[in-house]
Amino acid sequence: EIGKELGVEYYQSVDDFCEEHPEVVVLCTSILSTESVVSKFPFLRLKRDTLMVDVLSVKEFPKRLLLRTVPEEFDILCTHPMFGPDSGKGSWENLPLMYDQVRINERKGSKGTIKKKNKSRCENFLSIFEREGCRMIPMTCEEHDRQAASTQFITHTVGRMLGDMMLESTQINTKGYESLLTLIENTCNDSFELYYGLFMYNQNATETLEAMERSFDRTKKKLFDQLHEVLR
Repeated sequence: EIGKELGVEYYQSVDDFCEEHPEVVVLCTSILSTESVVSKFPFLRLKRDTLMVDVLSVKEFPKRLLLRTVPEEFDILCTHPMFGPDSGKGSWENLPLMYDQVRINERKGSKGTIKKKNKSRCENFLSIFEREGCRMIPMTCEEHDRQAASTQFITHTVGRMLGDMMLESTQINTKGYESLLTLIENTCNDSFELYYGLFMYNQNATETLEAMERSFDRTKKKLFDQLHEVLR
Protein backbone atom coordinates (compact mmCIF):
# COMPACT_ATOMS: atom_id res chain seq x y z
CA GLU A 1 0.00 0.00 0.00
CA ILE A 2 2.80 2.43 0.86
CA GLY A 3 4.53 1.56 -2.41
CA LYS A 4 1.38 2.39 -4.39
CA GLU A 5 1.06 5.73 -2.62
CA LEU A 6 4.65 6.57 -3.58
CA GLY A 7 4.17 5.32 -7.14
CA VAL A 8 6.81 2.59 -6.85
CA GLU A 9 6.75 -1.17 -7.32
CA TYR A 10 7.30 -3.27 -4.21
CA TYR A 11 8.77 -6.79 -4.32
CA GLN A 12 8.63 -9.21 -1.42
CA SER A 13 11.13 -11.48 -3.17
CA VAL A 14 14.63 -10.22 -3.86
CA ASP A 15 14.83 -12.68 -6.78
CA ASP A 16 11.75 -11.12 -8.39
CA PHE A 17 13.31 -7.71 -7.86
CA CYS A 18 16.54 -8.77 -9.57
CA GLU A 19 14.59 -10.16 -12.53
CA GLU A 20 13.58 -6.55 -13.32
CA HIS A 21 17.28 -5.84 -14.01
CA PRO A 22 17.46 -2.38 -12.41
CA GLU A 23 20.30 -0.10 -13.52
CA VAL A 24 20.97 0.98 -9.91
CA VAL A 25 20.53 -0.90 -6.63
CA VAL A 26 20.63 1.15 -3.41
CA LEU A 27 21.39 -0.90 -0.30
CA CYS A 28 19.47 0.73 2.57
CA THR A 29 20.33 -1.45 5.56
CA SER A 30 21.33 -0.91 9.16
CA ILE A 31 25.07 -0.94 9.77
CA LEU A 32 24.86 -4.14 11.81
CA SER A 33 22.81 -6.08 9.24
CA THR A 34 24.75 -5.01 6.13
CA GLU A 35 27.20 -7.92 5.97
CA SER A 36 24.40 -10.47 6.32
CA VAL A 37 22.28 -8.78 3.64
CA VAL A 38 25.14 -8.42 1.17
CA SER A 39 26.37 -12.00 1.68
CA LYS A 40 22.92 -13.35 0.77
CA PHE A 41 22.18 -10.99 -2.12
CA PRO A 42 21.83 -12.76 -5.52
CA PHE A 43 24.16 -10.46 -7.48
CA LEU A 44 24.42 -12.90 -10.38
CA ARG A 45 20.73 -12.42 -11.14
CA LEU A 46 21.41 -8.76 -11.95
CA LYS A 47 22.92 -7.32 -15.11
CA ARG A 48 26.70 -7.57 -15.07
CA ASP A 49 27.28 -3.80 -15.01
CA THR A 50 24.75 -2.84 -12.32
CA LEU A 51 25.60 0.16 -10.12
CA MET A 52 25.57 -0.78 -6.41
CA VAL A 53 25.12 2.11 -3.96
CA ASP A 54 25.32 2.09 -0.17
CA VAL A 55 24.12 4.83 2.20
CA LEU A 56 25.65 3.76 5.52
CA SER A 57 26.84 6.25 8.13
CA VAL A 58 30.25 4.55 8.15
CA LYS A 59 32.16 4.13 4.91
CA GLU A 60 35.35 2.04 5.08
CA PHE A 61 33.37 -1.01 6.18
CA PRO A 62 30.88 -1.10 3.24
CA LYS A 63 33.62 -0.18 0.77
CA ARG A 64 35.74 -3.17 1.76
CA LEU A 65 32.69 -5.44 1.94
CA LEU A 66 31.39 -4.52 -1.52
CA LEU A 67 34.83 -4.75 -3.14
CA ARG A 68 35.19 -8.21 -1.63
CA THR A 69 31.68 -9.44 -2.47
CA VAL A 70 30.34 -7.70 -5.57
CA PRO A 71 31.40 -9.08 -8.99
CA GLU A 72 34.17 -7.05 -10.65
CA GLU A 73 31.92 -5.99 -13.53
CA PHE A 74 29.64 -4.11 -11.12
CA ASP A 75 30.10 -0.44 -10.30
CA ILE A 76 30.31 0.67 -6.66
CA LEU A 77 29.32 4.07 -5.27
CA CYS A 78 29.60 4.69 -1.53
CA THR A 79 27.51 7.58 -0.23
CA HIS A 80 26.48 9.12 3.07
CA PRO A 81 23.51 11.50 3.04
CA MET A 82 24.49 13.27 6.26
CA PHE A 83 20.97 14.04 7.41
CA GLY A 84 17.95 12.11 8.58
CA PRO A 85 14.19 12.39 9.07
CA ASP A 86 14.59 15.18 11.63
CA SER A 87 17.28 17.38 10.10
CA GLY A 88 16.04 16.81 6.54
CA LYS A 89 12.33 17.00 7.23
CA GLY A 90 11.64 20.38 5.63
CA SER A 91 14.31 20.57 2.96
CA TRP A 92 17.62 19.06 1.84
CA GLU A 93 18.93 22.51 0.88
CA ASN A 94 22.65 22.83 1.79
CA LEU A 95 22.67 19.52 3.67
CA PRO A 96 25.85 17.50 3.02
CA LEU A 97 25.99 14.44 0.76
CA MET A 98 29.36 12.69 0.85
CA TYR A 99 30.22 10.28 -1.96
CA ASP A 100 33.12 8.14 -3.15
CA GLN A 101 33.08 6.67 -6.67
CA VAL A 102 34.86 3.52 -5.53
CA ARG A 103 34.65 1.64 -8.83
CA ILE A 104 33.11 2.96 -12.02
CA ASN A 105 33.97 0.71 -14.96
CA GLU A 106 34.43 2.22 -18.40
CA ARG A 107 33.35 -0.38 -20.93
CA LYS A 108 34.95 -0.56 -24.36
CA GLY A 109 32.88 -0.66 -27.52
CA SER A 110 33.41 -3.03 -30.45
CA LYS A 111 36.01 -0.72 -32.00
CA GLY A 112 37.89 -0.10 -28.80
CA THR A 113 36.18 3.22 -28.03
CA ILE A 114 35.40 4.02 -24.40
CA LYS A 115 31.71 4.03 -23.50
CA LYS A 116 30.88 6.63 -20.85
CA LYS A 117 27.52 5.09 -19.93
CA ASN A 118 28.58 3.93 -16.49
CA LYS A 119 30.10 7.29 -15.56
CA SER A 120 26.97 9.11 -16.74
CA ARG A 121 24.73 6.74 -14.81
CA CYS A 122 26.64 7.42 -11.59
CA GLU A 123 26.46 11.16 -12.18
CA ASN A 124 22.73 10.93 -12.91
CA PHE A 125 22.17 9.16 -9.60
CA LEU A 126 24.13 11.82 -7.69
CA SER A 127 22.19 14.55 -9.49
CA ILE A 128 19.06 13.45 -7.58
CA PHE A 129 20.60 14.92 -4.43
CA GLU A 130 22.17 17.85 -6.25
CA ARG A 131 18.78 18.93 -7.63
CA GLU A 132 17.38 18.92 -4.10
CA GLY A 133 20.06 21.41 -3.09
CA CYS A 134 22.43 19.08 -1.23
CA ARG A 135 26.01 20.20 -0.70
CA MET A 136 27.90 17.58 -2.70
CA ILE A 137 31.16 16.46 -1.06
CA PRO A 138 33.50 14.11 -2.96
CA MET A 139 35.63 12.33 -0.34
CA THR A 140 37.33 9.00 0.15
CA CYS A 141 35.67 6.53 2.50
CA GLU A 142 38.78 6.54 4.68
CA GLU A 143 38.78 10.33 5.09
CA HIS A 144 35.04 10.29 5.80
CA ASP A 145 35.48 7.92 8.74
CA ARG A 146 38.40 9.90 10.10
CA GLN A 147 36.37 13.12 10.09
CA ALA A 148 33.12 11.46 11.19
CA ALA A 149 34.73 10.14 14.37
CA SER A 150 35.43 13.75 15.39
CA THR A 151 32.02 15.09 14.34
CA GLN A 152 29.18 12.61 13.99
CA PHE A 153 30.32 10.15 16.67
CA ILE A 154 31.07 12.93 19.17
CA THR A 155 27.65 14.47 18.49
CA HIS A 156 25.86 11.18 19.13
CA THR A 157 27.97 10.44 22.22
CA VAL A 158 27.34 13.82 23.85
CA GLY A 159 23.64 13.64 22.98
CA ARG A 160 23.28 10.19 24.55
CA MET A 161 25.25 11.14 27.66
CA LEU A 162 23.04 14.17 28.24
CA GLY A 163 19.95 12.10 27.45
CA ASP A 164 20.98 9.62 30.11
CA MET A 165 20.98 12.53 32.60
CA MET A 166 17.24 13.00 31.89
CA LEU A 167 17.60 16.76 31.33
CA GLU A 168 14.33 18.68 31.11
CA SER A 169 13.20 22.05 29.86
CA THR A 170 12.96 24.78 32.54
CA GLN A 171 11.48 28.26 32.84
CA ILE A 172 14.93 29.83 32.57
CA ASN A 173 16.34 28.00 29.54
CA THR A 174 19.24 29.75 27.83
CA LYS A 175 19.80 29.48 24.08
CA GLY A 176 22.73 27.18 24.75
CA TYR A 177 20.61 24.88 26.91
CA GLU A 178 17.88 24.84 24.24
CA SER A 179 20.52 23.69 21.76
CA LEU A 180 21.49 20.85 24.10
CA LEU A 181 17.86 19.73 24.43
CA THR A 182 17.57 19.74 20.64
CA LEU A 183 20.77 17.69 20.41
CA ILE A 184 19.33 15.14 22.85
CA GLU A 185 16.12 14.88 20.86
CA ASN A 186 17.88 14.47 17.51
CA THR A 187 20.40 11.85 18.66
CA CYS A 188 18.12 9.83 20.94
CA ASN A 189 15.47 9.61 18.22
CA ASP A 190 17.97 7.41 16.38
CA SER A 191 18.24 3.79 17.50
CA PHE A 192 21.00 2.66 19.83
CA GLU A 193 21.83 0.14 17.09
CA LEU A 194 22.87 3.04 14.86
CA TYR A 195 25.04 4.53 17.59
CA TYR A 196 26.65 1.15 18.29
CA GLY A 197 27.28 0.74 14.55
CA LEU A 198 29.04 4.12 14.43
CA PHE A 199 31.31 2.85 17.22
CA MET A 200 31.78 -0.75 16.09
CA TYR A 201 32.45 -0.12 12.41
CA ASN A 202 34.57 3.03 12.54
CA GLN A 203 38.10 2.19 13.64
CA ASN A 204 38.63 5.83 14.70
CA ALA A 205 35.73 5.85 17.18
CA THR A 206 37.58 4.20 20.08
CA GLU A 207 40.36 6.78 19.92
CA THR A 208 37.77 9.58 19.89
CA LEU A 209 35.95 8.12 22.90
CA GLU A 210 39.21 7.85 24.84
CA ALA A 211 40.10 11.44 23.91
CA MET A 212 36.73 12.61 25.26
CA GLU A 213 37.35 10.76 28.53
CA ARG A 214 40.80 12.33 28.89
CA SER A 215 39.41 15.78 28.16
CA PHE A 216 36.66 15.35 30.77
CA ASP A 217 39.24 14.21 33.35
CA ARG A 218 41.46 17.24 32.61
CA THR A 219 38.53 19.64 32.91
CA LYS A 220 37.38 18.05 36.17
CA LYS A 221 40.92 18.20 37.54
CA LYS A 222 41.17 21.94 36.79
CA LEU A 223 37.97 22.56 38.73
CA PHE A 224 39.05 20.59 41.78
CA ASP A 225 42.61 21.95 41.72
CA GLN A 226 41.24 25.50 41.87
CA LEU A 227 38.77 24.52 44.55
CA HIS A 228 41.58 23.10 46.68
CA GLU A 229 43.50 26.38 46.34
CA VAL A 230 40.49 28.30 47.70
CA LEU A 231 39.98 25.88 50.58
CA ARG A 232 43.62 26.17 51.62
